[in-house]
Amino acid sequence: MIRNAHIVCFSLLLPALAALSGCSSAPPAAESKKSQATPHKIQGKVRLLHLSDGTSDAALNGGGPSAFIWEGRQQYRLFSRTTANVVDGNEYIVEGVHAQDIVDEIGDPDLGKNGYPLKSSCERAVRIAWPGMSFDEADTKAAALRVRMARYPARPIIMVSKITPVSGEPKKDDAEKYKDTPTVTVAADKQKAVLVEGKSVLPAPLWEPEAKSIRCKVIVNPEGKISELETGAQLCEAIQWDKFSYKPTLQGGKPVNVKTEVEVTYEPRK
Repeated sequence: MIRNAHIVCFSLLLPALAALSGCSSAPPAAESKKSQATPHKIQGKVRLLHLSDGTSDAALNGGGPSAFIWEGRQQYRLFSRTTANVVDGNEYIVEGVHAQDIVDEIGDPDLGKNGYPLKSSCERAVRIAWPGMSFDEADTKAAALRVRMARYPARPIIMVSKITPVSGEPKKDDAEKYKDTPTVTVAADKQKAVLVEGKSVLPAPLWEPEAKSIRCKVIVNPEGKISELETGAQLCEAIQWDKFSYKPTLQGGKPVNVKTEVEVTYEPRK
């Protein structure tokens, strides 16, 4: 038994690929592909946040602390249904439905008139991930999911079906691996000159379809990969930072961490 560990109750959900339940008739043929979701599987450290940031989280996770899992530089929010013990800081394999995949697949037929995500999209995501719920429970969770996604649209949500602990010592992330390595500050233009891979012009996301340029503060590790994002701006969080790489910066002949900014331009959606 692990003593003095922070433990949260999580849901072990029914399989994510089950058909939608509670409907009086089968969905139209055009909707058939949207009645299923490819299972999403990630591995990383689970972190617990015991300070609730809103009633939407409580409705989705049974009133327990908020939970995240990190895979590389991507943070995933975890929501679940029945209980399983999860220890803060331990490594797990998490399986479930990626809520944004379902919502984005449906898109925004209302063209922004009713906000994004749509209520109907969230209802479908909930019923695909957690079949067999009553209409009242599904409506409550769909409303909570919509609030959460509207507030932090770039932070992906995994609606959990299974959580499995990983045995052995957890892998060190980049922040731990290079915490004793010196850090230098480099201007954005100078750092851009050593960019090897990474797109600085991207299509605007569905939740903010207008054109916009944004500067994102990042840390580039000695391997030339972005290891940390030092901002909570949602447009910065929406970028796939693992696809960026730079030539390592040297100080005294040894690679160092680099604190810099990356400018990204979002093109308007057509």
